[in-house]
Amino acid sequence: MEELKDCTDKFIYIDGHRFTRDEKTNYYRCNALRKRLHQYVWEKHNGKTDKGYHVHHIDENKLNNHISNLELMHGSKHISMHMNNLTDEQLEDMRVNLKVNAQPKAKEWHATEEGSNWHREHYERMKDKLHAKRPRECKQCGKDYDSLIHSKFCSNNCKSKWRRESGIDNVTRSCIACGNDFEVNKYYKNVTCSKSCSNRTRAKDFVSKAIS
Repeated sequence: MEELKDCTDKFIYIDGHRFTRDEKTNYYRCNALRKRLHQYVWEKHNGKTDKGYHVHHIDENKLNNHISNLELMHGSKHISMHMNNLTDEQLEDMRVNLKVNAQPKAKEWHATEEGSNWHREHYERMKDKLHAKRPRECKQCGKDYDSLIHSKFCSNNCKSKWRRESGIDNVTRSCIACGNDFEVNKYYKNVTCSKSCSNRTRAKDFVSKAIS
């Protein structure tokens, strides 16, 4: 298969299969096999690829489909590598294409009878997993409990207590009495930093109302 090293022909014939080059992407594809040339060459030498793995062109030249230029790579790593190599202009083109072409087409298909049937069939396949309770441990109190969803707490009370104690909802405010900054839960209405400042504010308001 030396002819696969840097071929620019429109068609390539291997083992009786015809692979056609897409001039936009430079990928060769056999519609009958529903497979691209580099995938076919890899599997011819190494057997079927495991699920979740991609065949990668080592020199990133899609016209070089010789086995020496191919390697197996995990799909997430492969996609990440190619995304990192894209220019800002290419990324913007992808975003525009997704918004203008892909999303409207997907929305249109999901509204069809075929799309509705797919959703019903998908739900039937997945409903047991979707409604299966799983054992979990509460992040706040340590209690074991079963839940349908991936929750971290056995109750809303534990969730609220954990948020208060962790300070995740805290914000910094300026005391209206002394001017010092203080930290308080953003859902609290406190406007003073301490009880003494609060008392001073109440006293000042009382005097102001008394002499007005």
